[in-house]
Amino acid sequence: MSTTLKIATGSILVGLVVLALKTFAWWVTGSVALLSDALESIVNVATALAALIAIKVAQRPADPGHPYGHHKAEFFSAVLEGVLIIVAALLILSEAWAAFQDPQPIEAAGLGMTINAGAGLLNAAWCWVLIRQGRRLRSPALVADGKHLLSDVISSGGVLIGVGLASATGWAVLDPALAMLVGVNILWSGWKVMTSSLSGLMDEAVPERTLSTIREIISDKASGALEAHDLRTRHAGAVTFIDFHLVVDGQTTVSDAHDICDRVEASLKAKLPDAQITIHVEPEHKAKHSGVLVI
Repeated sequence: MSTTLKIATGSILVGLVVLALKTFAWWVTGSVALLSDALESIVNVATALAALIAIKVAQRPADPGHPYGHHKAEFFSAVLEGVLIIVAALLILSEAWAAFQDPQPIEAAGLGMTINAGAGLLNAAWCWVLIRQGRRLRSPALVADGKHLLSDVISSGGVLIGVGLASATGWAVLDPALAMLVGVNILWSGWKVMTSSLSGLMDEAVPERTLSTIREIISDKASGALEAHDLRTRHAGAVTFIDFHLVVDGQTTVSDAHDICDRVEASLKAKLPDAQITIHVEPEHKAKHSGVLVI
């Protein structure tokens, strides 16, 4: 099992433990704010499962029906996560509105807050693992899951403060009011996760910093060529697709042009190990005198 799959499986186990803790915290207190926190944990488990399935699909090798591989499956998972987060937010807002109309006092607030705080610390540690490892492994599904958990950690902190205030002051209305704020925060989080994943489905180019690195490598390693133009990039999961036209002197042999391409590809893959590179060699009269000039 790959590292990415192990982490995705761990997310499900962590999600189930956190869900159990937060549900128990709500059960002992009757707090609608703690209920909203528990409802979000149900989504955490569902999204972790979706991420695991997507990562498994994304790791399948290319086949005749999918010659470029299955890497975009992770983006679909991230979009699904965003949709589920939004649905959870709407459910929380609905529960909060009902409780706002008939606020109830919080029972055993100290015990409930302690249990919820433990769940929040576990989530905080795991979201750090997901974001750090997701970026290292270039897995959109893991990063999206980690960012979702980060929003959960922040909202859980707000919930604890609000429940503590509601218990200390006796203002029961603070409980559902806080649950509404949690719902709005989660709604915004779901929207951000969904829109960032859609950019990958739309074949968005790599970040400018990565693009500059690609240009520098081509310029430095394509000695013997004249220029490279029509450079295009896109990313899908851990894979970066790079293609460009390489202009060589008209007297260059096929073997020499091939050696130049091999040298450039090797250097690009040393920097971007999962890159898939396509180079179209052209004679000098096809030069556009733009793009990447070879040193």
